[in-house]
Amino acid sequence: MVKAKKWVVKKYFDGVPKKSDFEIVEYELPSLEGGEILLKTEWISVDPYLRAYNKNIPIPYDQFSFQVGVVQETKNPKYPVGTKVVTHKGWCDYVIVKETQIEIGQFPKELTYKLPDLQGLSPSLGVGAVGMPGVTAYFGFLELCQPKAGETVVVTGAAGAVGSLVGQIAKIKGCKVIGFAGSEEKCQWLEKELGFDKALNYKKVDAQSALTVAAPQGVDCYFDNVGGELSSVIIGQMNMRGRVAVCGSISAYNDKQLPKATILQPSIVFKELKIEGFIVWRWIDRWSEGFTQLVSWIKSGQLKPAEHTTVGFDKLFDAFIGMLEGQNTGKAVVKV
Repeated sequence: MVKAKKWVVKKYFDGVPKKSDFEIVEYELPSLEGGEILLKTEWISVDPYLRAYNKNIPIPYDQFSFQVGVVQETKNPKYPVGTKVVTHKGWCDYVIVKETQIEIGQFPKELTYKLPDLQGLSPSLGVGAVGMPGVTAYFGFLELCQPKAGETVVVTGAAGAVGSLVGQIAKIKGCKVIGFAGSEEKCQWLEKELGFDKALNYKKVDAQSALTVAAPQGVDCYFDNVGGELSSVIIGQMNMRGRVAVCGSISAYNDKQLPKATILQPSIVFKELKIEGFIVWRWIDRWSEGFTQLVSWIKSGQLKPAEHTTVGFDKLFDAFIGMLEGQNTGKAVVKV
């Protein structure tokens, strides 16, 4: 028998999540049945969607997220001992899973696949730049924004897991890239390390005037991670037939009441904008295509995946809150 631990959400989050909303449960795993594999977790992801989905799921529930584990015991010949596997089983140190198929577009309560061929890169990328956040940036930006060389792209949450990749992909595609982030250090990193043309600290600048200076010809594509008034300002400076990919609204996830922001309809109508929200499960049948390209870009040096690593199973909550507060630069991951 294997003794396992998992984080269980026992209360709905009210504003900023509290540690008392969770409980760490210890339990014994049963013996394997046909087709099952036992995984020991190595890496666990903490992401904004864990906060966003909280009210949509009956409590109590096991805290889901993506993780990379190693097969310890197997009753599936496709997954021999030692195989590294990605699942959506989240905040647990051991777990029993089966290989699964899910419907395109559906929230993956069950999802199991072999870690992509990372060509010697860190397995942690399987929950980051070559995992769900990577394909979120890849498909969300390229499919919805359809960027063209020479266009101006704006990214909010630009120093986060998804935004930092979107900006780099935009540069690969020949675009001018402007990012908004929440500290001077992050802005310096975006410009000097990742090659953004301009990074703006939304906490310090007047977004309206700063964006006018940074993008005097207007904005063609906007990848929105944050929502709020900042998004209204950016959308108000878009060019004719500009494209907006709406990935999230982290600026309001912990708010008890939805904030108000300047209406968008005048810009949408008179500039004939296309604004589309998305969830990455839409392209799950194409994830492997995205993984292959992302690994190629990383290996060639065109894409630099940044990680903010926290060590310790007991530190998962701290890593989660730190990510929601913007303490991470790049992808927030926990090494178990």
